[in-house]
Amino acid sequence: MTIFPSVWIATALAVVLAVPLVMSVVTLPPMPKQVSRLPGAVEDVARAAALERYKIELVRRFAGAGRLIEVGPGRGNFCYLAREAGFEVMAIEGSPACRRFLGEVLGVTVAGDEDEHRALESLPSADVIALWHVLEHLADPWRFLALAASRLKAGGVLVVATPNPECFQFRVFGARWAPLAAPRHLNLLPAHLLARTLAAERLEPLLVTTTDPGSLGWNRFGWAFSCANFFAGVGGRGV
Repeated sequence: MTIFPSVWIATALAVVLAVPLVMSVVTLPPMPKQVSRLPGAVEDVARAAALERYKIELVRRFAGAGRLIEVGPGRGNFCYLAREAGFEVMAIEGSPACRRFLGEVLGVTVAGDEDEHRALESLPSADVIALWHVLEHLADPWRFLALAASRLKAGGVLVVATPNPECFQFRVFGARWAPLAAPRHLNLLPAHLLARTLAAERLEPLLVTTTDPGSLGWNRFGWAFSCANFFAGVGGRGV
């Protein structure tokens, strides 16, 4: 089981429970990993996580408990919410500083390998695998999605939130569409390709949404910053 992105409306982003494919749209060279300032204590994470509670509420509609692996948790907001909801939480994180923080401060089991494929293979199978705006940062998203599908337990759920390059915003702004975010975003995956892969990976789509709080927030971000990019270009300063 899974949830995945696809939107034919004016929203920029979509949340999805679903899985892989075999074809990427745009591929760029990876950039060095950058880490913003980490929280000082669990209480700081709890305050920040309160704004993302919709994520765990969405997941609990399809999985109430069990082992949950988050890919790319960064500061650990969702890991914190999942642990508080009763999940056994594990994580895959590329940043050494974030890995230390997740393990030492939040008490999350973190795979020790920076390579996301080897890291996922090193962890036990899961009831939930979640990628919140991580897929677009991976150099080989199709390979990772196929691996994630194979690491789910029977009846497990894959959660993917990612920019939707088939959205109205992209058609309006083109190269000035803010979620392109090159070179941080290496691949943008059309929803219809993700949907086709679901069948190949034997994953059943459970939910496709662009109206959850996160998608709506990113949609507003997309309009605001894409407009800023557009007017910067009109003014001769480039994008």
